[in-house]
Amino acid sequence: MKIASWNVNSIKARLPAVIDWLETAAPDVLALQEIKCAADAFPFLEIEAAGYRAAVVGQKTYNGVALISKAAPEALREGLPGDGEDGQARYVEAVFDGVRVASIYLPNGNPVGSDKFPYKLAWMARLKRHAARLLADEAPTVLGGDFNVIPEPEDCYDPDDWADDALYRPESRRAFREILHLGWADAFRSLHARRGGAFTFWDYQRGRWQRGEGIRIDHLLLSPAALDRLEACDIDTVPRSRPKASDHTPVWCSLGPAAEAGSLFHAPGEDG
Repeated sequence: MKIASWNVNSIKARLPAVIDWLETAAPDVLALQEIKCAADAFPFLEIEAAGYRAAVVGQKTYNGVALISKAAPEALREGLPGDGEDGQARYVEAVFDGVRVASIYLPNGNPVGSDKFPYKLAWMARLKRHAARLLADEAPTVLGGDFNVIPEPEDCYDPDDWADDALYRPESRRAFREILHLGWADAFRSLHARRGGAFTFWDYQRGRWQRGEGIRIDHLLLSPAALDRLEACDIDTVPRSRPKASDHTPVWCSLGPAAEAGSLFHAPGEDG
C-alpha cells in the first residue's frame, strides 16, 4: 500500500500536477495540504476521472486538507479534536483497506512574537493527545502532512538561517519529539537515518530550489503496526522541478501486507 503526502499550495493552481502525479506515481492514498478552497469548490470530478475519491475538509482561500484515495474512506473524522472553537481546516482522517491515514496541515507559527506561535504549540499539544489515543488500538496508522517542523539540523540547508523561525524553534522541535516519543516513527528517517540534503520544501525566493537550499518539513509518522509493514520511503523531487510547481514536493512510503486479517479499529475517545 503506497501512501503519500503533498502540500500542493492551492489545488486550483496545481491540479494538472496532482493529476499527473496520481497517474505516474499511483499512490493508494494521497494526503493533500493547503488546498486553499472550500469543499464545494474542490475538483471532485477531475479527481474521480483519474480513478480516485476525495474526502475534503476545506476553507476558502486558506489552509484546507484532503485525502485522495482509490478505496472508499471509512471511519471519516473531520477536524482535530480538542478545541470546538478552532475553525481552521487542518485535519482529516479516515481508514483505507485497514490502514488509518490522516492529512495534517500543522500551523506555521510565524512570526514567533505573535499569537500564531502559541496557537501552533497548542495545536501540537492537541495533536499529541489525539496521537496517543490513536496508538491505543494498535492499528496501522499513518499521520502524514506538512508539520511545519524541521526536526534536526540535517533537515535544513543551514540551521543558523532558521534559528529564530517557528519551524526550527526549540519549542516546536520539542513538541514534535514528544509526539514521536509516544511511539511514532518518522518513516523517512527509519530507512534513511543519515541521508543529508533530503528536503521537501524549497522557498520560491532567492533561487532556493536551483541552489538546493531546502528544508524537510513534510513527514509521514507511522504507528508501530505501520512501521512493522514499512518497505520503502522516499521523497519525489520531480514535481518541484517542473513549471508552476508547489514549493513542496511529495513524500511517500510503501507498506507491505498485513500479517493477520481482521480489523483492529474502534473509535478513539474524544477530549472533554
